[in-house]
Amino acid sequence: MLPSALTSCEVIDDYIPSKDFGFSEGVASFDPTQDRVILWTRYTPAAYEKGKPELMLDVARDREFKQVLVSQSVEIDTASDNTVNVDVSNLTSNTKYYYRFRSEGNRAISVVGETKTLPAAGEASEVKMAVVSCANYQSGLFNVYGAVAESDADVVVHLGDYIYEYEIGGYGTNELTLALGRLHHPAGETITLSDYRARYRQYRRDEQLQKLHQLKPFICVWDDHEVANDAYENGALNHQPGEGSYETRKLNAIQAWHEYLPARVTDNAKIYRNFEIASLVNLMMLDTRIVGRDKQLYYTDYITPTGLDAAAFLAAWQNPNRTILGSEQRSWLMSTLGTSSAKWQVLGSQVLMAKMFVPAELLLIIGQIALGNASPEVFAQFTSAVTELVTIKVRILQGDPTVTATERARIETVLPYNLDAWDGYPVEREIVYAAAAGKKLISLAGDTHNAWHSDLTTVSGTRAGVEFAASSVTSPGLEALFGNDPETICGLEQALTILIDDLHYLNASDRGYIMASFSNSEAQAEWRFVRTIAVKNTSTFTEHSASEG
Repeated sequence: MLPSALTSCEVIDDYIPSKDFGFSEGVASFDPTQDRVILWTRYTPAAYEKGKPELMLDVARDREFKQVLVSQSVEIDTASDNTVNVDVSNLTSNTKYYYRFRSEGNRAISVVGETKTLPAAGEASEVKMAVVSCANYQSGLFNVYGAVAESDADVVVHLGDYIYEYEIGGYGTNELTLALGRLHHPAGETITLSDYRARYRQYRRDEQLQKLHQLKPFICVWDDHEVANDAYENGALNHQPGEGSYETRKLNAIQAWHEYLPARVTDNAKIYRNFEIASLVNLMMLDTRIVGRDKQLYYTDYITPTGLDAAAFLAAWQNPNRTILGSEQRSWLMSTLGTSSAKWQVLGSQVLMAKMFVPAELLLIIGQIALGNASPEVFAQFTSAVTELVTIKVRILQGDPTVTATERARIETVLPYNLDAWDGYPVEREIVYAAAAGKKLISLAGDTHNAWHSDLTTVSGTRAGVEFAASSVTSPGLEALFGNDPETICGLEQALTILIDDLHYLNASDRGYIMASFSNSEAQAEWRFVRTIAVKNTSTFTEHSASEG
């Protein structure tokens, strides 16, 4: 029943709130389960409103709100940047709901949001997840978000880098930034709680992101840029001594994250949690970034005048005490994997889990390019090395008996490409694989800004599962290092696919998302890409698909 203050939906449906108050950041829903979902908004009070404004939340089965199931008063949390999140319970599984927030005091009303509870066992033959990550506001338009809003995804799985912490002109800035008016606000790097809140407000006022939140429920984890680049438990590469206490900065970032991306957790520092969906999927959302991660290794710390100190590096890399999860989260993951009977055990992991081992000589050249030493001579050296190595690898694959021991050593002397990923924590990765033995394991990953399809294999070469890794919403991929020439990028993609044993597919330059579908018979992934981030265009093309039986 409608509250007495509202006698007609039409009274408010035509109302357009003033720009200086109302629901400028839209609405959103988070962490759906079979019987509950978190509903969110942010309210800017009118100048004449005093005290803590009260809103009404309406939840209905129909868009016109003729079948109102919930109509309750909610109080603005002024200590949480005027955000509101309500964990609505006693809902019906596998059901679409409509909701809105409104102020009876000044007749401001939000847009109508849509959300859906998760199906219980037997209620769905297929579950569809849109997997996204890495949306740098300064890099271009959020067409990927617009495309997902138009898709038939049941839920959006966001694997982090929802915001970026950089200042105007910082990472991600390109020729589109000024032309599209996408300069970061606030102008400086985000450090204080006020900074992070302002950055979230800017992102949440983006038209396409706001539309996606309006239409789809989200399940989120953070990655590093919600705090600072290459973050770990006790520090970050992009946190400098002059920026104050890292612990304070981290707490500021975590508070703002929960204000704008609420998760159903009892401790805001511990966002790992799982979702059981239709007995088909056990989705385990991990924190591989902040809660327990040891500081990343860097090859530069092991470079000597005579080259890489391999012995020192290998000792650190294989240290059995190194962790990306932390002991508490690892115990939780082991237990959750062990007790779930769902068909698919799905990890929502910020960073790549698959092994990306490349010939050591090639890695050293890539390192020079990544450090900005991209002279024509270095690129020529890279091209020459790639050509030679691919030729040798193809000969090995074809069983060529003339391959020499020296040539084979060039291929088999490999190092992990990305020590910020699970590759930097190989012992703990083996522990997870062992816990998942006998189960159908899928890793969903983001972070790299490139699209990958890889096998998950143990140190002994046993196949443990498969990884579907998404490209970015806007953040630049490997083309930022190697240029936008299509022939060069295509050659790079083909070369890495040949040289990296577990890699089946790589897209190194397009922006997009994964549509991951799970049924009782198979898990499928489609890598969908937008055609541009320079003008609004949500049309997509599917370049690659994969299935796991």
